[in-house]
Amino acid sequence: MLVLSKEDIQNCFTMKEAIEADKEALRLYTEGKTQVPLRVNLNLEEQNGQSLFMPAYSGGAEPSLGVKIVSVYPDNYKKGLPNLPATMIVLNPEIGVVDAIVDGTYLTQLRTGAVQGAATDMLANKEVEIGALIGTGGQAESQLEAMLTVREFKQINVYDRDIERAEAFCETVAKQHPTVTFKATKTPKETVTDADVITTVTTSRMPTFDAVDVKKGAHINGVGSYTPVMKEIPAEIIKVADTIIFDTTEGVMAEAGDFIDPIKDGVVTEEAYTGELGQLVLGQIEGRQAVDDITIFKTVGSAVLDSVTAQKIVDKARELGLGKEIN
Repeated sequence: MLVLSKEDIQNCFTMKEAIEADKEALRLYTEGKTQVPLRVNLNLEEQNGQSLFMPAYSGGAEPSLGVKIVSVYPDNYKKGLPNLPATMIVLNPEIGVVDAIVDGTYLTQLRTGAVQGAATDMLANKEVEIGALIGTGGQAESQLEAMLTVREFKQINVYDRDIERAEAFCETVAKQHPTVTFKATKTPKETVTDADVITTVTTSRMPTFDAVDVKKGAHINGVGSYTPVMKEIPAEIIKVADTIIFDTTEGVMAEAGDFIDPIKDGVVTEEAYTGELGQLVLGQIEGRQAVDDITIFKTVGSAVLDSVTAQKIVDKARELGLGKEIN
């Protein structure tokens, strides 16, 4: 059995490879070659914690099987431990035995950034100058990396309600991407005005920007909201968007308030939602059709992204001799 740390993953698997893995995972999902049961949630009141178990299987030429375990223990910081520990267990799909244990926290960051990168690659205009990133939490760095992997931005505007956090984030990523200008902005308006690609990765319960500030031709990624009460993307921009793509329609329509409420409120009908990224990969639906189109992508995640990506990471790590094999 192979054990892979965050550093092992970083040393063997690039964001570009993760983007292709996510495209493959969602293609398989659309083709009906996956099994993704509802996650199991154990609420541990005595421990003031929760543990969530998210299994998935994908078939095809390179099958994958695994379960990601994510725990939510808000008091862990008192013990010097992470509040959201995560582990990915990879099984051999041919014989059902555990084949690898992978750092689940970094895997989640990587595949979540990658699915946005896949959507940006397929929906954003080819020629871009300015990107906007709203939110500087744990997912922000991988979201930025994905944006920069698929498009050559000259400038990235970064907004956080805490301007000092935005400034610190810009200082950190500027060292990693010296050819890009990073600007910590003071308002959402300043952040998104003139932005060719907008990525919002927060848990906000109200829209993180105003529709009137979005220019024609912009592509928008909604990454942060994952419950019916969270709303990052304004209904007004959903109403006028030309193309709206989800990672999985089932997941978004069950969990993302910014897309559930516009239907409840009569702002749009379900016909306004174009389809899934897997359908776009397969050529079953069209994405951007004109330079001035406004396109939107929404992800709430799927366990099949974890299983497919983790399997490819394990294969690559073994090929390069990385990680620790244990009996």
